[in-house]
Amino acid sequence: MEGTSTMPDTSATSVTSAPPVPPTPPVPLSALLAREDLGLRHIAGPVGQDTVIHWAHTSEMADPYPYLLGGELLLTAGVHIPEAAGSGTYFDDYVSRIVAAGGAALGFGLAPVHDTVPRALVAACDTYGLPLLEVPPQTTFSGVARAVWQLMAQARLAELRRVTEAQQSLAAAAARPDPVAAVLRQLAQRVGGWAVLYGPEGAELARAGRTPQDGPVVALGALAAVVRPVPTRPGVPQGPTPPPTPTPSSATDTVGGSHLAAYALGGGRGFVLGVAAPRRDPGDHTIASVAAVLLSLLTGEQQSGSGSARSAALVRLLLGAAPEDVAPLLGGDRWTVVHARPAADGPAPDAVAASALGAALGSALIDTGGNVVRVLVPGDREPGAQKGWICGVSAAVAPHEWASADGQAARALARARATRAPLVRHGERPALADLVPPADAAAHARALLAPIAATPALTETLRTWLSLHGSWDRTAVALSVHRNTVRQRIARCAALLEADLDDADVRMELWFALRES
Repeated sequence: MEGTSTMPDTSATSVTSAPPVPPTPPVPLSALLAREDLGLRHIAGPVGQDTVIHWAHTSEMADPYPYLLGGELLLTAGVHIPEAAGSGTYFDDYVSRIVAAGGAALGFGLAPVHDTVPRALVAACDTYGLPLLEVPPQTTFSGVARAVWQLMAQARLAELRRVTEAQQSLAAAAARPDPVAAVLRQLAQRVGGWAVLYGPEGAELARAGRTPQDGPVVALGALAAVVRPVPTRPGVPQGPTPPPTPTPSSATDTVGGSHLAAYALGGGRGFVLGVAAPRRDPGDHTIASVAAVLLSLLTGEQQSGSGSARSAALVRLLLGAAPEDVAPLLGGDRWTVVHARPAADGPAPDAVAASALGAALGSALIDTGGNVVRVLVPGDREPGAQKGWICGVSAAVAPHEWASADGQAARALARARATRAPLVRHGERPALADLVPPADAAAHARALLAPIAATPALTETLRTWLSLHGSWDRTAVALSVHRNTVRQRIARCAALLEADLDDADVRMELWFALRES
């Protein structure tokens, strides 16, 4: 049996993740050794500033390799050690397997099995470069694990405070008369390095901070080209070539001791933020992502009249104009609706996270309500999966079908949540319903669903349940209700419709009707 591990969340946050928080910093092993209440003693292997642990894990397995993730302080009382272990290769095999699994250090507990740490174990740890700690009898393994968690919590709190202060300073910089230069200065100061804004053609438009050596500067320019979208030349006929490979939204590299990062700014106009720093702290990516969002908004408004065009479109809609009349102001005649919500349960996405998502999808038309972010994306863009989000994507439609596409995206998101898929698209394949005149199909749907039409909860539950092949659990997840509630609603539908929902023909007919309702 494996013991309990302390495994904090270490997932990294990208430009499109929400809420934007840094990953949990690892704990220096030296900080754990400095805890006087633990009384740990370093007896073998190296312990430097680079030696860090990500969690503590207890195991008495002779071969813990299959149960390690890497970065652990492995704790053992030596129960697994045979009596004749010192005369063979037991300890060499044991330590080499821990090192191969990526274990960061080994803690050996004294008593009740062993009064001292076996000399052969000390020698093996020195040979393989694995730090070995002696855990005194009065210190429990759970106490060590708790200390690791406390140190991680302190480090994470400090990092969150640093990121919060950076976000506030960047937002204040964006409100200054020279916002682009001010944001770059703040970013360079916060990461202790150099920040540069590249234009669509790769030229440096603005820079701030300490300029690194020529090698990292050239490498950062090349890295910016990796994330810069390739523009389509207007007026040049586009032959039947395959669609281009999507470019990443960010990229990182390390050259000459400098940590490099490049972020494509939203809007697809080719602006790129480059960052070079002598070190890479856990919160630096989040800070740079916030700067990228602000610069996306700044460069977007400076590059075109999109802001005034959106205002004009909103005013015309409020004054009674039809969607198809205002769509040209927004930039297209075909549109896709995306519904997204954070992949991890937590607070509702804030404006920064929603803006980052819109920038990644290539649209500034964003609506945040509750836990769902809705984005109206031009039809010539292909929305892809976004790290940290679950997305539902509609078919590309004309403006007068925006409301229908909104429903498609909502149902696609519900299916994505139920199936734990990062992205689900609404299908556009020709269906049997296309063979029936729309008026006749709608009349049939109204007549068939009339007994439950007055209760939207029943209609939506039946629709979701049928789309998920009658799965109670997945339907409960998609609707955020208890599975027993799903069962009760489906039973109510069956009773009101006087239908056998176990019959495939009945399900098919109901699904046809629900698609037309």
